[in-house]
Order: sequence, then C-alpha cells, then structure tokens
Amino acid sequence: MSRPPPPPAPTHLLRSHSASVSTLWISQDNERIYSGDASGNVVVSSTRSLRTISAWNAHTDSILGVEEFGSSVITHGRDNKLHVWNRIKELPASTRLGGSAAVPDLPTPELVCSMDVNALNYCRFSLLPLSSGEDSDPAALIALPNLVDSSTADVWFLPPKDRIHAAIGQETNKPVFATQPDSGRGSHGIIMSLHLYTSTSDESGPSRSSAMPATALRLLCAYEDGSVILRRYVRSDRPTSVEGQGWEVLWTSKSHVETIMAMSVSRSNTFSLTVSADNLIVRYDLISETEPKAAVHRAKHPGNSSIAIRDDGRVCAVGGWDGSVRLYSTKSLKPLGTLRYHKSNCQALAFAHDKPTKEDLGGGADEKIEHEEDSDSDDDTTASDRAAISRWLLAGGKDNRVSVWKLMSFESSSTTMT
Repeated sequence: MSRPPPPPAPTHLLRSHSASVSTLWISQDNERIYSGDASGNVVVSSTRSLRTISAWNAHTDSILGVEEFGSSVITHGRDNKLHVWNRIKELPASTRLGGSAAVPDLPTPELVCSMDVNALNYCRFSLLPLSSGEDSDPAALIALPNLVDSSTADVWFLPPKDRIHAAIGQETNKPVFATQPDSGRGSHGIIMSLHLYTSTSDESGPSRSSAMPATALRLLCAYEDGSVILRRYVRSDRPTSVEGQGWEVLWTSKSHVETIMAMSVSRSNTFSLTVSADNLIVRYDLISETEPKAAVHRAKHPGNSSIAIRDDGRVCAVGGWDGSVRLYSTKSLKPLGTLRYHKSNCQALAFAHDKPTKEDLGGGADEKIEHEEDSDSDDDTTASDRAAISRWLLAGGKDNRVSVWKLMSFESSSTTMT
C-alpha cells in the first residue's frame, strides 16, 4: 500500500519580526513584501532575495494595515494614527540581488503626513486609487471608521486629507440627546471590516478617471453582530455628505452568528467572502444590488481570523486560530487543501499578483511593459522566476514569522494538500 505524499512545507520563512505579525501586503509588481507586527514595526522585504529592504517603527501600537500609494506607503496603527511615508525607491544592490547576508544602515522612509483616526474597531483602512494624468500626483479615496461613532464610516480624499463623506450608516431617526448612550455602537455594533469601490452599473456615474467619483461609490461594511451591509451614494449633485445623508442601503445580510473577523473582496468587485469565530464561510454576490444573495458554507473548523482572495478570483485562503491555512474554491467553497506550519493564530494572509495588464498600469502602459521586458537582462530574475513568485501565498502568525508558500495550479490537477 502506497503512503500518501508528505504534507507540503513553506518555500521560505521570514524571521524579521520580534512580535506577532498582524498584517501583510505585497506590491502590485510582486517586488516587495510589507509586513507589520503587534509592536508597531513595519518590515519591507525583497521577493527576489527575501532580504530586508527597510524596517522602521511606524506606530506605537499594533499595525492594522499597510499599502503602497503611488510613490508613498500608508500605514495604519492601533495608536489611532494613519501615516503616509515616502517609499524607498533605490535599494542596496546586495539587498536587491542577494549578496551579503548583513545589510547595515537600511534606509528609513520619511514621514510625509499623518491623520488622527479611530482604531477602536481593529478595522484597517480601504484604499480606492483614482486614475490621474501622468503629470499629476496620484489621488485616492480612503475609507475608515468614523472618528467618534465606531458603527459608522468616513471617506477621505487624499492627498489633501479632506473628509468628503462623514458618518456613513448613521441612523437618521436617532435622537440627538439619547437617554442611554450606546458608546458609539449602532444597532449592528461596530464596523469590523470595510471595502470602498466604484460600480460600473451606474451609467450616470462618472468613470474611474474622474478625480472624485460620486454616484458610482459603493461601501461594503461587515459588523460586530455578523451582518454585512452594502450601501451606495445616490446624490449626483453633491460630491460631499454629512451624517450619512445620501447613502442608501442596497441590502443587508446576516449569516454569521458571531462577530465577523475578516472580509475580503475579489479584485473585480463581483463578490466578497467573510469569516468569523463560527465555522461559516459566507460568499456575497456584489453584482446583485436589489436583494442579498449569500451562500453559506459550513467548514469543519470554527475560529477563523483572516481571509484572502487570489487575483483571478478562483481560490481563497482562510487563516485559522489553530495556525492552519485552508484553501477553498471561491465558486463552490470546496476544500482544496490545508497548509500547516504556524502553531497559533494565523491572522494575516496575502496572495502575490498576476502579471499586471495595460489596464492596471494606466497611461503609458505600452511603454512601461516594453521597459520591463527590456530590463530583464539587468537582473538575475527570469520569466520563470517571476511566474513562480506570482503563485506565492504569504501567511503571518503569532509566532512572529511569515511563511511563503508556492501554490500549484489547482485548475490542472485534482491533487490537494494535506
């Protein structure tokens, strides 16, 4: 009788943190891995050499989120601060291509600006980049929990840091002077996760090239009571709003019996997935805006704290309190395998990206792609190396480590991991 194949092991391990890893993000070109920990440190690692490019103490408390924004880096911490830093562009040759194991005097990003935020929710920001001309600075909308009421959300315009939508989700019939204050908790509790995006279904709405889209805006919020609510902004004559005015609820769905711990939205904004302390994985159809369409899958293992969706939208990864990472088909939620390395809570996940298309690169895409192809001879990476990196899955846990897994093509084989 033949023995089953041994369980897979991580392709690489990153040991750059001395505290539990709380967030992960990988750049769109798959060149840089960003990891944040519970002590407020952010580490940037090269995917080519797996060496540290930059490391600094960005916050005085745990990191909730980190993401590149043009030539800048946004960090969001539990210290009620959101910082924008200048991204380090020029890397030491030894760090970029290998070389010495010790790279002294790593560069530290320069702080550009900061914002006061409300981090009671443990809810990371949601960044919506806006297309702009080649000669102009990048602009974006960023959604965050409201500064006072943690059950509502705000939308800010970057880089001027203007709040254009305030208290989205506020109850319009709520008395000004409540006899029993709810300490900032609405009927659904505080927001645990949110996602801001634009919808192409609104013909009257502006295109994504507009500086500040109005009626095309959608805000998806996951709440403390297990609910998920999709809202849209309906006032085309007013680009700003206060007290949640102009935001219409499209649908509300409540499938979880516990607090939603994490939510992930597909790159195409066509569906989202949520996980909770219960054993449910719920898929929501975002194309339908007239009624909630939620498919509930009962997994065998309760207690999940993180989730990520691959760029093609076919595979998702779920991080459990037991440290395991479980892979599922997003269409059928059929289990595809389990990755086991971390001994405790796996609270951060990130998939590497597919090769960027001309639409992703924006203006001047042809020149950018040709430049990338011409620069292949300038380093020691090959097309196969970059293809291998595009199949990476990153997982971060309470054991202070980041595990790197190279996934197989699930479409070409029925073999699963154990």
